Amino acid sequence: MSTPELVALDIDGTLLDPETQTISPVVKNALRRVLASGAEVVISTGRTFLGTRPVLDELELTGGYALCSNGAVLVDVAAREPLSVTTFDAAPVLAELAERLPGCIFATERVGIGSLVTAEFDPANLHGPQQPAAPQELVATPVPRLIAEWSGHEPDELLAALDGVELPDCTHTLDQYEPWVTVVPAGVSKGAALEKLRVELGVRGELTFAAGDGDNDIEMLRWAAHGVAMGQARPEVRAAADEVAGPVAEDGVAAVLHRLFG
Repeated sequence: MSTPELVALDIDGTLLDPETQTISPVVKNALRRVLASGAEVVISTGRTFLGTRPVLDELELTGGYALCSNGAVLVDVAAREPLSVTTFDAAPVLAELAERLPGCIFATERVGIGSLVTAEFDPANLHGPQQPAAPQELVATPVPRLIAEWSGHEPDELLAALDGVELPDCTHTLDQYEPWVTVVPAGVSKGAALEKLRVELGVRGELTFAAGDGDNDIEMLRWAAHGVAMGQARPEVRAAADEVAGPVAEDGVAAVLHRLFG
């Protein structure tokens, strides 16, 4: 393909190794090469804005945009502030997940503030301050993101429990590393948010690139003219991509970026 002008990159499992919780120097060097080309780099993540901000700092990104909460929150990278937030009524979803996943705990995002939680989450997974609250308080007002964590279960068990389930008026994805369900407004995805941004930036569709590893990256990989799945991704994610890179532990995304921008 021609050198991409819009490069969308997932964080966890793509840029950042979940096992070590680090971004390798090799990946950072590849990203610098992309930026030097003049391409628009968009960090596209399921993380909240608070969880994304330290990564923007570590990568020394000083301009452009980031998509957080699977596209529900658009961030001005230079200002380190949200530009827009899409929300939904999460009460019906919380009720259905509580019934289907007995004992699960919930969190809803308060953009730029933290999360309301029904029980404490691991701070390594849910970034920012956590405020305990009753389930009805979590969904008393519309939110951009709802998380359900099925503690004590494996991701494959969660996948089986929700196989074929249609949750009301929302988009939901499952995490491949943790027993998590991430729920955002209906029609919201990384791919949909990136298409809107692409049009606004005036980038031709054939000059788009994306890399990711999770279920929440599938729409983004299909959206891109060249979508790259990480080597450790589940088969469904790899099937949505044009290319499969090496796993994150082997800096797979860096090898692809060096090839395209070398």
